[in-house]
Amino acid sequence: MGNAQEKPPGSGGGAARADHTTAGTRTKGLGGGSGDKLQTHRAPEKGVANGTQNSSAGREEQGSPAVDTSYLDAPAGALPPHLARLKNEGNHLFKHGQFGDALEKYTQAIDGCAEAGIDSPEDLCILYSNRAACYLKDGNSTDCIQDCTKALELQPYSLKPLLRRAMAYESLERYRKAYVDYKTVLQIDTGVQAAHDSVHRITKMLIEQDGSEWREKLPDIPAVPLSVQQQHRDKPISIEVAQARAARAAQEEARRKEARFTLLKQDGNSLVKKGHYQEALEKYSECLTLKPDECALYTNRAICLLKLDRFEEAKQDCDSALQLEPTNKKAFYRRALAFKGLQDYLSASTDLQEVLRLDPNVREAEQELEVVTGLLRQSLMNNAAHTPRV
Repeated sequence: MGNAQEKPPGSGGGAARADHTTAGTRTKGLGGGSGDKLQTHRAPEKGVANGTQNSSAGREEQGSPAVDTSYLDAPAGALPPHLARLKNEGNHLFKHGQFGDALEKYTQAIDGCAEAGIDSPEDLCILYSNRAACYLKDGNSTDCIQDCTKALELQPYSLKPLLRRAMAYESLERYRKAYVDYKTVLQIDTGVQAAHDSVHRITKMLIEQDGSEWREKLPDIPAVPLSVQQQHRDKPISIEVAQARAARAAQEEARRKEARFTLLKQDGNSLVKKGHYQEALEKYSECLTLKPDECALYTNRAICLLKLDRFEEAKQDCDSALQLEPTNKKAFYRRALAFKGLQDYLSASTDLQEVLRLDPNVREAEQELEVVTGLLRQSLMNNAAHTPRV
């Protein structure tokens, strides 16, 4: 459920209670919480809030599609149905960015557990942790810390409350406490990249703040029992967590790929300037394995191939570039040079004329066209001289 903890399956659908604003109108949706209504004109409301029809006449508006609220009735640990419903609705509201309304639902569920005498440390831990996430989103770091501490009293070494409390401590510039919580998180799960990044960032701050003795001023970092670490590793992950991890891995791979590409291309450009065309060609070729649709790589590699007198391959690279960018002047010009090397002066002349059509100010194309025209004329004369008369 976004950043809230332990979202139950099936909580992705349905409409949530929200504020609707239309042409100067603000109407609080139906459902739990305050029933305050501020309006100058009642706009038709669509959707279902908290499983209740949200129409002034108590009827579903004609033509409105039915809204799935089955997520409200999904099981939630050991909570009885009415409290599970509050938790599920809180999860749904949190997912849709309605943190204040979600906080209200979690609070009702926590109070309901106390009234019903429910003793389920795991469920209460999740509720406190989820409410802490709402406080954190709303910038209330103090209450976030309190709820995370309650959650950790119920379930020591629970990962999400630790991480959220660390973030809240950091936002309050209580860096030593934040550092301790982040390091504890990493004992439980070394794969939490946010904790790694935060430890690195806070370490710099503590060194600036406390000097070389900064470690001696830290509170004790608790040693997480091996049994807790193993339990966390053995815990099956939810579909949502698996998807989030896959997305992070894909982003990281994309960043590595982009960095590799940039470095290779820079190396290739540098090698061309030094006249090391074979080495540059290899760099551009490797770049193309990463980004096969990058037009500039083909025109750059064509330079190397021209310098190495590999005219047919240079022509093919220019063909590829023109398939990607049909008006690329460099591709036309370099293909003209390849045609010239292949002694196809007519094709070279055609490409050079196309360059000048696209940009009449390309001086190199004008000069090369004069040369190619002379070569074409000479070639025609030579052919005529060797043609037997009938």
